[in-house]
Amino acid sequence: MGNVKPTRNFFSSTMEVTMRGSGIIGTIVLVWLLIGVVAAWQRDYFKGDQASCASAGTVAVTVIAGPLNYAGVNPKVKDCHLPQPSSMPALTY
Repeated sequence: MGNVKPTRNFFSSTMEVTMRGSGIIGTIVLVWLLIGVVAAWQRDYFKGDQASCASAGTVAVTVIAGPLNYAGVNPKVKDCHLPQPSSMPALTY
């Protein structure tokens, strides 16, 4: 019985590995998105005077594509339709 280790160490080390793993994944996602921002900046997507749904969508998909931009992916949004607010009669009291 002297060689039995308490289960508390098992759970604390398992939790530590899980926390470390999520930190690594978070770092990878952050670097991925930063590479996408650099790609959008190099394509001068942030300089345009034209502010439309399509241009904002193109910037967004370029950032999400991240390093794939340097592998030949050139995502663009050409046609963007935003939903219109529903017309609702005014409330009277």
